[in-house]
Amino acid sequence: MNTKNLVALALLVGMGAVLHAVVPGFFLGMKPDMMLTMMFLGIVLFPDKKSVLLLAIVTGVIAALTTTFPGGQIPNIIDKPIAAIVFLGLFTALKRYQKSIVSVAILTAVGTIVSGVAFLGSALLIVGLPGPFTALFAAVVLPAAAVNTIVMVVLYPVALSIVKRTKLNDSTVVITQNNGTNRKLID
Repeated sequence: MNTKNLVALALLVGMGAVLHAVVPGFFLGMKPDMMLTMMFLGIVLFPDKKSVLLLAIVTGVIAALTTTFPGGQIPNIIDKPIAAIVFLGLFTALKRYQKSIVSVAILTAVGTIVSGVAFLGSALLIVGLPGPFTALFAAVVLPAAAVNTIVMVVLYPVALSIVKRTKLNDSTVVITQNNGTNRKLID
C-alpha cells in the first residue's frame, strides 16, 4: 500500500466520521450512514483488496464508536466489511463501466441497501430491533440509500478530478540510487 493512498483513505474515513457524527438520528435512533458513502468512494478510488479490507474495518470500528442505535456497535462492525466486499465485487465485475457516474451511483445505492440489511439482520439477531424489520428498512435504509447516492453523485466527480490532478493512484515510485541512476519500484 502506498502512503499517499493511506493518507487519502484516512481523510475519507475522517470526513465520513464527522458526517456520521453530525447527522441526527431520525427514526428510533437510526440515521443514514454517511460513512458508507466515504467508504464506497475510497473503494472506487483505490479498488485493491488490502485497501478495501483496511477501509472496511476502520469504517466499521469508527461507525461503532459513533452510533446512536442502541447496541449498534457490533452490527456496525459486521455490516461494513460485508458491504465493502459486495461493493468491490460488483465494482470489479463492471470493469467496462467503472468510471461512469451512473454505475457508481447505482452501486452506492445497492451497497447501502446491502449494508442496511446486514446491519438490521445482525442487530435483530444480537440485540433486537426497536421496531419491525420492514418498517426500519423502509424508514431508514431506503432513504439512506437515496441520500448516499445523491452525495456520491456530487462527490465522485470532485474526488476523481482531485485524484487525477494529484496522481494519487500512481503506485510507481522512482528512487534515485547512490550512483545517480533511477530505479522504479512498484508498490
